[in-house]
Amino acid sequence: MSNPTQNPLSRVQLAVMAVATAMIAATRYYSQPLLIEMSRSLHLTPSVIGLVPTLAQAGIALGLLLFVPLGDTVERRRLTLTLLFALSCALALTAAAVNTAMLLFGALLIGIFASVSQLIIGLAATLALPSRRGQVVGTVTAGLLIGVLSARIVAGLLGGAFGWRVMYLTAALGMVGLTLVMALLLPLSRPRHTIAYPQLVWSLLLLAREQPELREASALGALAFAAMNAFWTTLVFFIARPPYHYGAAAAGLFGLAGIAGALGAPIVGRISDRGRPRLADSIALTLGLLAFVLLLATGRHLAGLIGGIVLLDLATQANLVSNQTRIYSLLPDAANRLNTLYMSSYFAGGATGAAVGSLVWEHFGWPGLCAFGMALFATALIVLARGKTPSSFQSTSTRSYEPDDLQHNASSAILTSDAGVTVPPEVASTHLRAGIARH
Repeated sequence: MSNPTQNPLSRVQLAVMAVATAMIAATRYYSQPLLIEMSRSLHLTPSVIGLVPTLAQAGIALGLLLFVPLGDTVERRRLTLTLLFALSCALALTAAAVNTAMLLFGALLIGIFASVSQLIIGLAATLALPSRRGQVVGTVTAGLLIGVLSARIVAGLLGGAFGWRVMYLTAALGMVGLTLVMALLLPLSRPRHTIAYPQLVWSLLLLAREQPELREASALGALAFAAMNAFWTTLVFFIARPPYHYGAAAAGLFGLAGIAGALGAPIVGRISDRGRPRLADSIALTLGLLAFVLLLATGRHLAGLIGGIVLLDLATQANLVSNQTRIYSLLPDAANRLNTLYMSSYFAGGATGAAVGSLVWEHFGWPGLCAFGMALFATALIVLARGKTPSSFQSTSTRSYEPDDLQHNASSAILTSDAGVTVPPEVASTHLRAGIARH
């Protein structure tokens, strides 16, 4: 993946890439603790304002499908800088929103252009020396996870003190600054193979059709992330009422409990390392179900609410690690494209969960929201129990997946992606969890 004529990735470049993925990933979640302020400003109902995080999640699913494959056909530094600048414009548009349409359009664009974080992770893996690739990918991926988990804290404190528009304007200016820094530090990175974009898209369709393990893992991930987003989208409305009466700053601080839960994911993930990812998945999904049981029974008490949040984020992150362990073991030559499909369905599930969760909250309140979360995790457990895929994850396909074959015949091969999505197969599980643990 690395170019032998290219200078190795420096520590400064790696640090900037890690910070970049954190900043970019955070943009999709700034809205969650600020939804009440945004709804008051534009006079929107909970179900309408709930479309803001919904469209951000839907946008990244769309961006993964539209832009990540382009990393296999165009120069990646230029593509990364273009998407970063576009993201800064989308954040500025959202900050200036004066009506519902403008706000929702801005949220969708933020999600679409925030997919650049996945290109940066793949670019870091491509530029790294083979001997350091695991360390590099673990570091950059940890930056992404920290960005996701800390976004609610930053938005709650800054937006709660100065208003939601200031939060988005600050994020827009931050993206402009990041674009300039990346322009100075990132080297050129051209793809090894010139492959037509339609052929790359066709390869995704082939994988989705031929890999039942991928379809099952994608369904489980989508259901778990839907439950998580339903909770985080409506939490701010729940704690604004008795007995809490909390504002945006307090809503953001609950993200600390989410970080604590995510840091426990490696414990469940070790089961995947021992060749039992389906068992790890079942544990993660059961924890998610128990989290909503706890939230329903004790959510009106602070200790119960915090305990439920820790369990929910632990379950969601452990499920993600387990599923990625499964899919990376299917076809090493197509590991990045497999993850493109998985993450697209993952974020599509998150978008659906945010939208439906907002409606459930508006009509059925906290009990209905908790019942919805339980139903999602219970459905995931049923899907896992009914699955007939083997526990040792080897592909049954007889197709060739070499790059040259794809150039000759798009219908019979999958290209190994240089651009990448998240983590290469050889470092996917171990170094992702190592990166989380270090941070």
